[in-house]
Amino acid sequence: MKCIVGLGNPGKKYSQTRHNIGFRVIDELLERNQWSLNKSKFHGDYAMENFGDDKVIFLKPQTYMNLSGESIRPLMDYYNVDLEDVLVIYDDLDLPTGKIRLRQKGGHGGHNGVRSTIDHLGTKEFKRIRLGVGRPSSSIPVVDYVLGTFPKAEKEDVLISIKNAADSCESWVKGTSFIEVMNEYNN
Repeated sequence: MKCIVGLGNPGKKYSQTRHNIGFRVIDELLERNQWSLNKSKFHGDYAMENFGDDKVIFLKPQTYMNLSGESIRPLMDYYNVDLEDVLVIYDDLDLPTGKIRLRQKGGHGGHNGVRSTIDHLGTKEFKRIRLGVGRPSSSIPVVDYVLGTFPKAEKEDVLISIKNAADSCESWVKGTSFIEVMNEYNN
């Protein structure tokens, strides 16, 4: 069983913010297959679906970003999901908008949702997809920037990065090794 986790903040007011791009990848995967998040437990909303030969859990923690690990770990424990079968998707200030990077491990890079995930999983070694949201070019505080929406000029790049991230998830779930997926989708 695989588990794909999109990080974000619950609530309509955050739905289109930079910080919620991980949630948007989960939404894209669900929409493609006409699935919906139909379970609420472990401080998260999730769906468990058959995808090819595998069962896949799609999770959106509802803890708010900074406590994401409090949702991921209990769900993994309950369903006996191996660490190697977890993929976490989140926004990254260090990548330009529209770029994605897949990695098999790494630090939190100042991202509190990833920090919480590392703390609760007890390791930095889990698969991840980072979607670029760029850095603020002005004196805007980072927290205001990530809780802001993308300008119109970036919307097409954002949609392409969401599509590419969803495509890479599907490729991994269908059995392509994560290293091969990384080689194909890192741009």
